[in-house]
Amino acid sequence: MTAPPPATDDDPHLREHGLGGRVLARGNFLEVRRDDVRLPDGAAATREYVVHPGAVAVLPLLDDGRVLLERQFRYPVGRVLLEIPAGKIDPGESTIACARRELREETGYEAADWAQVGVVHNAAAYSTEGIEIWFARALTQHGRRLDAGEFIELVALPEAEFDALAARGEISDVKTLVALLWLQKWRAGLWPLRWSGAQGGESR
Repeated sequence: MTAPPPATDDDPHLREHGLGGRVLARGNFLEVRRDDVRLPDGAAATREYVVHPGAVAVLPLLDDGRVLLERQFRYPVGRVLLEIPAGKIDPGESTIACARRELREETGYEAADWAQVGVVHNAAAYSTEGIEIWFARALTQHGRRLDAGEFIELVALPEAEFDALAARGEISDVKTLVALLWLQKWRAGLWPLRWSGAQGGESR
């Protein structure tokens, strides 16, 4: 999966033009902006959105066929969610470096093989955030290094149970649902992956 193409000069009937704006709030790594825009028909409007540095998410594939997920309380929605490991990209950090770091910190695993899946814009109406999804396999355990204030429970599930939880609506996290979709398509031989590492070059 690849990100959809950005609007270009070939899309004048869709493009909105930014006319400047201001910062409404600024936190440790998020910024809330309100911009004035000119719509395709020339009318004026405003857009309020969150500026996010971007994130990476990883679906770890265990050697026994299970997948490794996390249970974590998410304060904005007030509940524990079942998700794949993920985290924001640090300044100057590549997406693969972020993926390796988050996998090691949150699960304790390091992976010999990596495959880039694509980017998910999980809230494009009000956030710049893009989450780049990776698959990781050939895992070895080295010990977790959770950040201060992180409380994460690891859950290893057979792929069939992963699917059943999603079918029952017990998984609502968008990056995790997209990862499940891609996993199933890859297993079926429909959506190939290009792996790099010890088993690089495989598409199955």
